[in-house]
Amino acid sequence: MTSQFTFDFPHRPALGAADFLVTPSNAEAVAWLDRWPDWPAPLLVLHGPTGCGKTHLAHVLRARSGAPTLAAAALSTATVPALLGAATTAILDDAEEAPERPLLHLVNLIAERGGRLLLTAAEPPAQWRLGLPDLRSRLVAAPQIAVRPPDDALIAAVLVKLCADRQLVVGDEVIQFLLRQMERSFAAAGRVVAALDRAALEGKRPITIPLARAVLRQEAEG
Repeated sequence: MTSQFTFDFPHRPALGAADFLVTPSNAEAVAWLDRWPDWPAPLLVLHGPTGCGKTHLAHVLRARSGAPTLAAAALSTATVPALLGAATTAILDDAEEAPERPLLHLVNLIAERGGRLLLTAAEPPAQWRLGLPDLRSRLVAAPQIAVRPPDDALIAAVLVKLCADRQLVVGDEVIQFLLRQMERSFAAAGRVVAALDRAALEGKRPITIPLARAVLRQEAEG
């Protein structure tokens, strides 16, 4: 029996064939990205715990704007201009891990170009360990949007969508079992559905709770 879950969540294109689901946990962030490039400041900070969907949101902006995604570890004062190139919009993931002077240089360069910079981080800038007053003041003054962890309804919707993408027949009881047992993150949902697909194909078995239990056990064992 196919899943009887129904969800009234808008779908947004993101990350190839996957759809991005807009829910109360991320709606404010999506609304800000929809306003790009008409932000009231050059900077926008999205913050939230691992697995809440910040990377998904960054991909939404990258697909729309063509902005390069910069790695915090690769930033240095010398490399910032080359990494940015001619872009006027850029994305910096894990921004709290970036060295301060290169980050300030990036912020200043984007501002000089009249551009926009999206920063993602686990915590808002006020909680970062910042030693440069100029950088701290700019970051703290920027709009800061919290992205909350996905709730059960969202994870269920993602599981159903990922299964449908793979043409997998999955009953409600399996979805409910997975919700009770798995990690609450988009990445975990992707891994679990891919593993279910492989296990069902290799064993020529339907997707049942015992199969789901075995897959989760294998995932936990690494």
